Amino acid sequence: MTRPRAILALATLAAVVGVTGALARPATYALPPETSTLKQTSDPGHAKTETWCGTCHSRDYITTQPRGKGKDFWAASVNKMVTVYGAPIPEADRPLIVEYLAANY
Repeated sequence: MTRPRAILALATLAAVVGVTGALARPATYALPPETSTLKQTSDPGHAKTETWCGTCHSRDYITTQPRGKGKDFWAASVNKMVTVYGAPIPEADRPLIVEYLAANY
């Protein structure tokens, strides 16, 4: 590559990086207000469910599920949230969440 071509290539690269850098900025958005609440119990799973499940999605995803699906349904749901969607729920908290959800939903 000749010197003028190299300079032109570097100038083009710098322009592209400059433009995309100017366009790339953090996205901000406001979440709508929460419209539902979880059934409050003294069960330790209640607090864990509030903390971990409410971090990623609305409580509506829990409270609108058909009632009485049972422990297997909720275990599969929690497992899916972790393995498919990457929910950062600690391993030790998962059984507590499943027990709370199975008992109350």
